[in-house]
Order: sequence, then structure tokens, then C-alpha cells
Amino acid sequence: MKNILDQLADYARVRVAEAKKQRPPEVLRDMADQLPAGDFAFEKALRKPGLSFICECKKASPSKGLIAPDFPYLDIAKDYETAGADAISCLTEPKWFLGQDAYLEEIVKNVKIPVLRKDFTVDDYMIDQAKVMGASAVLLIVAITEKADLKRYLGRCDALGLSAVVEAHDAAEIKTALGVGARIVGVNNRNLKDFSVNTDNSRALRDLVPEDVAFISESGVKTPEDVENIRAFGADAVLVGEALMRADDKTQALKALRGEAS
Repeated sequence: MKNILDQLADYARVRVAEAKKQRPPEVLRDMADQLPAGDFAFEKALRKPGLSFICECKKASPSKGLIAPDFPYLDIAKDYETAGADAISCLTEPKWFLGQDAYLEEIVKNVKIPVLRKDFTVDDYMIDQAKVMGASAVLLIVAITEKADLKRYLGRCDALGLSAVVEAHDAAEIKTALGVGARIVGVNNRNLKDFSVNTDNSRALRDLVPEDVAFISESGVKTPEDVENIRAFGADAVLVGEALMRADDKTQALKALRGEAS
């Protein structure tokens, strides 16, 4: 039986096949190429002094089910920006995360900070989609991507001025990410194959990533203490999702995580 990550990737391929029927790849590619090249704003947001915060907009997840029955995504994104988020991660995967492309498109129009399209990239087409939607960055997951494809995806991102977060779960995947020229490596503390969470995963792998490559610790961050631990081992950024999505006051919750609660 396939694990959830494989199922997510398989369904992404189905989605891409359907999307190509509506808008052929060459048409979408031309649309993406005609837009002004991005300035890698997402990478720049991670390079500022101190720990950067990437805050996630997601309605549901495979491990937790429905997280936010009431999902005023624009209000959430604006609250994140107001509270000092450096970037936003927006889920567009529709089946398990209940995401929509429209969420990202509207958020981009209403905030000034960069937005990551959080989805399961399985085709160059999805990179062009992200560009046309207005995203500043895309997610590339080593575990579901062949090395040659990763390298090609990174090249396409560079051509469009998009940042690419290359996600790894272990030392071998980090080696692959660095081998294809990743400038941002995200280590997911949640194993998407079995949903187990180990916040020490980032700490254990940090030293494998050179200082000139931005390092993100993803998932499992719930408290200011978690943030301090991540700051202490030298991460450049932290991605926080569920803890913020479940908070009644997201502005105060983020300020608390940033150590700025009133």
C-alpha cells in the first residue's frame, strides 16, 4: 500500500493531466515567460538577520483532518503580515489539504510579503502555474522527485525568478538537494510517510547544510521554547502551520512565538 506522500504525488499527476487539457503546457509556459521575472523575494526574506517566520494558511491536513472549519484565508494572511511574518506558505493541494489555487492568488494580491505555493510538484507545469498565480516560491520534495527532474525544476525556477524550497527528510536527501544546487533546504520534522514528528530532525541535519544555503525547520513547532531551540542550532527560518491555524488570535500567537507577546 502506498504511503500518503506517494498518494499525494499520484493525485498531483492526475490534477496536472486535467489542467493540461484546459490549458496546454505551451500556452501556460508562454504566459509565465511573459510575466516580469521575479526577484527571489522569498530567499531574501530568509536572509534577513535573525530567524525568519514562514506562516502557513491551511484548512486541513492528512494527519489532522479538518483544522480550520472557518477559513477566512485573507484575514489570516493579513494577520500574519501584521504580526511580523516574513513569508506565507499557502496550501493549494485540494484533496487532503482542502487547498485552492484561488486562495494563493487572492493572498498574493492582498499582502506585500512573499508567498510560497505549498503543493506537491510533480511536473514543470506546476512551476509555471505557480508563476502565473503570483507565487514567489515553490516546494520541491526530494522524496517524490528524481534527481534529474529536481535539477530541471530548479533551472525553470531560476529562469522565472522563483525561489525553490527543496524539502528533505534525511541525510541522503540533503545530499541530493545540495547536489542539484538547492539554495534553500527545508527539513520537515514530520515524516509524511508515517506522520511521526521529531523536532530534533532539523537539529540533527543542520550541520549538513552549508551556511550559504538557507535552512528552514518545518513542522512540529508549537511553543516559544520550540522556536528558541530552532534558533539556537542556527536555522535561518521556521515554518509554522497547525499551531497558528488553531489559535483564536493568530496575531498574538505569532507574536508569542516570535517572543513579542504583549
